[in-house]
Amino acid sequence: MTWSIILVNGLIFAYELTLPPPEIKAFFFHFGIVPARYFHSEVLSLSGLPFQDFLPFLASMFLHGGWMHVIGNMWFLYLFGDNVEDRMGPLGFLAFYLLTGLSAGGVHVWTNPQSTVPTIGASGAIAGVMGAYFVLYPRARIITLIPVFFYPLFMEIPALVFLLLWFATQVFSGSLALASGGSFGGIAWWAHAGGFLAGIVLQFLFVRSKGHHRFYFETEHDPW
Repeated sequence: MTWSIILVNGLIFAYELTLPPPEIKAFFFHFGIVPARYFHSEVLSLSGLPFQDFLPFLASMFLHGGWMHVIGNMWFLYLFGDNVEDRMGPLGFLAFYLLTGLSAGGVHVWTNPQSTVPTIGASGAIAGVMGAYFVLYPRARIITLIPVFFYPLFMEIPALVFLLLWFATQVFSGSLALASGGSFGGIAWWAHAGGFLAGIVLQFLFVRSKGHHRFYFETEHDPW
């Protein structure tokens, strides 16, 4: 299922590349989450969608604004998704992924009710996957790039530490955005934080056992 989600995102991004700039802008506005659409009816004249239309909460999870956006999101989904899927099964993982994405979108709307900027991307749902990973695999080792001046230093750190630092960054940056009365870096920080917390909570409903749903073979017993 992880690979299927990556494939769908890739196909939709390929379609986006065929659209000229005016059309892609309208496409994002129609199917991205525009928080003001749910609080201010005058936004209707800009969006062209029925007031409080909720399709963007689902559709926005599969849209991306550029190569780095889609590659970065799919890379994180690839790193964390398959292990979480192993504990939930394919269909359970899909339901979990969509629910955490919807939760992230809800948090974004709640924290940015005046925003008329379309929000797109799978990062809220992927943050949910990271939240589940935080609970299920806290001792896993993650190779992290730490730049020291101009020298790239790679270090292995526990997933618990990596994900806690990542979550703290989202909350800190989101707080700066709220304090400034606008966005900070053009990123939906609170959607990430909300998706992460939703993943921590919802994973308890989807992890069916302590075992895995994929068969693993011990290489030491392989005669070849």
